Amino acid sequence: MVVDDEQDLLQILTKRLIRKGFEVSGFLSGEEALQELKKNHYDIGIFDIKMPGIDGIELLHEVKKELPEIEVIILTGHGTIETAIEAMKAGAYDYLTKPYNLAELEVIIEKAMEKKRLFEENTRLKEVLQMEGSQFHLIGESPAFKNLLEMTRRIATSQVSVLIEGESGTGKELIARAIHAWSDRKDQPFIAINSGGLVENLLESELFGHVKGAFTGAQTDKKGLLEMADGGTIFFDEVGEMPLNLQVKLLRFFESNEFRRVGDHRLRYANVRVVAATNRNLKEEIKKGTFREDLYFRLNVVNIVTPPLRERKEDIPLLIKFFLKKRSFANQPKELSEKAYRFLQSYSFPGNIRELSHLIERGALLATGEQIEIENLFPHIVFEEKSEIESNNQLTLEQMEMKHIEKMLKQFDGNKTKAAEALGISLRSLYRKINEYEIT
Repeated sequence: MVVDDEQDLLQILTKRLIRKGFEVSGFLSGEEALQELKKNHYDIGIFDIKMPGIDGIELLHEVKKELPEIEVIILTGHGTIETAIEAMKAGAYDYLTKPYNLAELEVIIEKAMEKKRLFEENTRLKEVLQMEGSQFHLIGESPAFKNLLEMTRRIATSQVSVLIEGESGTGKELIARAIHAWSDRKDQPFIAINSGGLVENLLESELFGHVKGAFTGAQTDKKGLLEMADGGTIFFDEVGEMPLNLQVKLLRFFESNEFRRVGDHRLRYANVRVVAATNRNLKEEIKKGTFREDLYFRLNVVNIVTPPLRERKEDIPLLIKFFLKKRSFANQPKELSEKAYRFLQSYSFPGNIRELSHLIERGALLATGEQIEIENLFPHIVFEEKSEIESNNQLTLEQMEMKHIEKMLKQFDGNKTKAAEALGISLRSLYRKINEYEIT
């Protein structure tokens, strides 16, 4: 933003900066500049100090109230030390005395931009540190898993949007993290957001940010996750649960990289790669009118499907070994009994890898010795009908799954939410299984 009441000087400076690759807006008065600030966001301000109406110092104060992070360079034809000190105290980055050298001004602009970039980067990294898991583990040797990894590596180096589909608990977020880690954005933030985890107005604020006073409880300005992910990757988990109103705003961002904080009129920009995941059939959701078709095509440039654990049984031993090693269990080593091991190899895992992880953790905690038995893995089944577990070798995978779901529902007195949580699957998946097996 350049503000100077001398039109010739304003035109010379704006044209020069545009040629240098900057996006520049020029204004002949402080009043015009303040009106513009209601609509757009700026990184750098260059203000002439002596102007009719609102002068450069007053404009500096007002702009800093609206955009505290802006870096301002003051141009003065009256290069007294008092003026310079006043400008610097008011928050100016630097000042130049007219007539100034354009090359010198460009150097100051670059330094101001670098300072702003470093400040924002440090702030952003501190903000995302708690959200961002720096490590992830991809465990498996099965053909299905190797195909998944090969596909992931191939698309990671591109910039296209990716839609990851798969059942709950199959590791969709791990694949999203791998896409980020194997891309040229790996040194920038990876931010995950649960699209169905917040009510609509809070999700919009989380995503786009908000300004002070935008709603009750908005005490200060807050950056959204899109701004915090600038340069990196943003991961929308369970994107099929995103409210329709927010889908429209997200689509607009995908098309232009522009957005507005809640309660703000200023446009902002963010360069992010989008990865989304869902365990829903989005084509069915489109037919039902709960998901936008244009957003689906925008997200689904490349499609990845994470295989369920029942299709990669060869990986179960590796996963069990990993989960046992991951947890210290009070520094007491644990291992599965042969009987428990055989049972897990034949079990259908409706909750996939997440359920296996929960089972191993539960079994290790309940086992009194070094060996984890079947009754430690499934105490609610064993205590009621131990003989049924012993005879499970005669049951099909579907029968075992149905029996297990029935027992979980019985254990929690029909509370489907608690049963789904214990199974390691989503409530929607549990309802689907109940309908599939006609469980009453």
